[in-house]
Amino acid sequence: MRLEARLVDPLDALHTARADGAFRVGLVVPQSGPLGFTGPSALDGALLAAHEVNARGGVRDRPLELVLVDGGGAPAPVAAEVRRLLDAGALDALAGCHTSDVHRAVEEVAAGRTAYVFTPPHEGGTRRPGVLCTGIDPTVQLGAAVVELTERHRIGRWAMIGNDYIWPRSVHRAAARLAGGAGARVVLERRVPFGGVERELDALLDALRTARADAVLLSLIGRDLVVFNRALRRSGLDRRLVRLSGALEENGLLALGGDDTGTLYAAMPSFATLAEEPRRHLAERHRALCGPWAPILDAYAVGLYDGLHLLAELAGRRALDPAGLRAAAAPLLRALPRTVHLARAEGPDFTVLH
Repeated sequence: MRLEARLVDPLDALHTARADGAFRVGLVVPQSGPLGFTGPSALDGALLAAHEVNARGGVRDRPLELVLVDGGGAPAPVAAEVRRLLDAGALDALAGCHTSDVHRAVEEVAAGRTAYVFTPPHEGGTRRPGVLCTGIDPTVQLGAAVVELTERHRIGRWAMIGNDYIWPRSVHRAAARLAGGAGARVVLERRVPFGGVERELDALLDALRTARADAVLLSLIGRDLVVFNRALRRSGLDRRLVRLSGALEENGLLALGGDDTGTLYAAMPSFATLAEEPRRHLAERHRALCGPWAPILDAYAVGLYDGLHLLAELAGRRALDPAGLRAAAAPLLRALPRTVHLARAEGPDFTVLH
């Protein structure tokens, strides 16, 4: 079976005509930076969605093409690239799976101009016209997990360690409320810049020991999350601390080398080991098209897959006007899976608990 999907370089999108009047979606996905190792999986999820849309005849008889923008850079340059494409009329819509600071910068240039679907877990709050968030906010993502783990492991003292940008700040506020409601308290909070974990490892580990934490909520992302979990393993703290992450997925667990402590948890909208029929069939279609060595479709990839299908459906209904986008998308958004799954790392894989 041949993959019926085309990736377009931004320069080509700016300077070459569209073949067959293609419907072009700017795909803002990290190919570098803190979340770079999630990029191949997210890209495969997007390509699979584009293939399925095109196999059904495209968007109103126009092939769906993806214009790949590296969403792994700093917010301002990524937003500037998106602005250039929009100013040139090179895009019909936007979809993205990237950090929330990049999201807010892209929102500045896209709002009111085009439909923009942002798919990963997000920080909550309001959005500008034409911007849809299909992911979940911190209270929804962590609500059941913090309470369950506090009770299951009799946690009295939570620590929180994350990167220093908008999503971890929101996560920490929500988690502090949830922990308090479950009868625990927060005894430590630290946030570090992207790439800063290695420089601050000793101080972070010492702070955890001094605070006598029972558990740590990790809102680190990408490589920083991997580096910190490796450091916990070397220090032996991984055997003593319950760890919960809202950003750990299969690619991150593989980069970590797996985990056999029984106390590393993730709360995400999707896991590759889910036995639910729609997701199992999604993985089978992915393997059939991309081969057995293709990257695992993690939660970020599945969210982007759903987001592109949502965009294509709205475009097919001629409902991409930013002013009315939310109202038009409301019934479609209600149909998207909204369950948050709590999973425990067991070796190189996750076991979904519920």
